[in-house]
Amino acid sequence: MVEIAEGGYERWDGRGALGYLTLAKIVDTQLADPPERARVIVAAHCFPTGMLGYWVRRLAEGGLVAALTATSPARLGSPAGGPKLAGTNPLAIAIPSSDGRPLVADVSMGAVTYGDVIAGNADKDELVPFGGEQAHKAFALALGLQLLVDSLTGSDGYGAVLLLARPQGDPVAALRELAAGVRLPGDK
Repeated sequence: MVEIAEGGYERWDGRGALGYLTLAKIVDTQLADPPERARVIVAAHCFPTGMLGYWVRRLAEGGLVAALTATSPARLGSPAGGPKLAGTNPLAIAIPSSDGRPLVADVSMGAVTYGDVIAGNADKDELVPFGGEQAHKAFALALGLQLLVDSLTGSDGYGAVLLLARPQGDPVAALRELAAGVRLPGDK
């Protein structure tokens, strides 16, 4: 449900609904009425949100640049030890392309996903910030994303933050040419 819609800012309240349903409505609404330049959309009280790359890909296929992050239960602790302080807090970014193939990067801050743990494909102890000796970087990003979402949603539940904008350039086609056939993030 939309609580605030002010051109460059929207606040939605998922009212405890599945994040998939909340994001589906948000994405459909943005594609139907895209921003003139840019918009920040805050979605409070919704979880789980699923694979964020799906949502930003839809927006990029609609011609919009999109960056989306969402929170989850605290599952990542500091590589130095201590309590679980942040969710796996994925970050997905999509950039449209004139060739119809957007670049879509979707990264969780965990070395494995919680879905892998639930499915029995990974042990709960393997759910740590990714990066080995550099795991402090993923942990720092997870904390930053956690606090970004918490500060904008009011931190009384899980949520998501979406930034979308109309592109002013078309860098993906040139990147694909430079990459000379190397598979890029989001290529199917």
